[in-house]
Amino acid sequence: MTDARVKRYLVLEDGSVFEGWAFGAAAEAAGEVVFSTSMTGYQEMLTDPSFAGQIVVPTYPMIGNYGINGRDAESARIRVAGFVVREHCDQPSHADSEMTVDEYLRSQDIPGLWGIDTRALTRRLRTSGVMMGALGPSTESAAAKLKAAATYGDTDLVKAVTTEHSYRWNEPDGDRQHPNRRPHRVLVSDYGVKYNIMRLLQSRGCEVITFPATASAEELLQREPDGILLSPGPGDPELLDYAVETAKGIVGKVPVFGICLGNQVLARAFGGSTYKLKFGHRGANHPVKDLRTGRAYITAQNHGYAVDADSLPANVEVSHVSLNDGTVEGMRHREMPAMSIQYHSEASPGPRDSEYIFDDFVEMMKQAKSN
Repeated sequence: MTDARVKRYLVLEDGSVFEGWAFGAAAEAAGEVVFSTSMTGYQEMLTDPSFAGQIVVPTYPMIGNYGINGRDAESARIRVAGFVVREHCDQPSHADSEMTVDEYLRSQDIPGLWGIDTRALTRRLRTSGVMMGALGPSTESAAAKLKAAATYGDTDLVKAVTTEHSYRWNEPDGDRQHPNRRPHRVLVSDYGVKYNIMRLLQSRGCEVITFPATASAEELLQREPDGILLSPGPGDPELLDYAVETAKGIVGKVPVFGICLGNQVLARAFGGSTYKLKFGHRGANHPVKDLRTGRAYITAQNHGYAVDADSLPANVEVSHVSLNDGTVEGMRHREMPAMSIQYHSEASPGPRDSEYIFDDFVEMMKQAKSN
């Protein structure tokens, strides 16, 4: 670790204080404090748009041992508001490493805190629920930052992370598996899309075009898509009436696939409701049962809200459930080509068990074309 240690503090809204050492940028930050149980994939975690507005606490004790590379980012920049770890490594060992986590955070003005008991912090969040917190050079400055901060659940974070303009995803060699196949045109409503979603669609022969979250149903349908994907993203789905209206306008007209926040938006479009979880699901080790096959999968998850199963209409069935707490992890419409999942089938980081969902979406588009 570096010899030049500077103190930094995390102050939670319940009044608790965690004292540790500063790394990353010399800045203050406020956000909802959440924990993730993923043991690897910290670069993907830092760049996941679903973490926007949050101070993230990995439960794994050593972060940064393989450095930061130019390949594993899941969006164009760091999305977390702050990063709190037990220990960070300033001498990473990996052939692809280009910088340390400390340098990465500094490069984008994101503050970090290390040297605290992250087990105690995680236990507090599990017991009391996630809550707002702030990072600062003193308890007084952190408390003032926290007092002035907008509450996570009252902020539309999707508009902060969505693309400003539509663009076509075209990663080199991404469609090598299907060089001669006429592509399915898939439009992505970008609530905070991860790159790997677009990689996996392209690898299945899809032309992928991403649109801002505010794009209307008319704008999307004018592009004559074969399917539309409602992406993951941050924040409370109750704030996204514009996205719900778009979803209502496309369901039944084109196959629709929702992931994570997209699942919640689709549920609201069907007439269902959502609610906030006590401490959310964040990590790469969450078991989910596919009710159609009875098979269990280990999934990657990152969400703080869930769909209320009792609020769904009779023509919508729950297709997947969490084996940890029984919450809704997927839905399918019984009459129209529309399905969704709550977990991250694209992983990054995490297991690849659930990539079959992308094959199901492609098959849904094929059937819609044939019909």
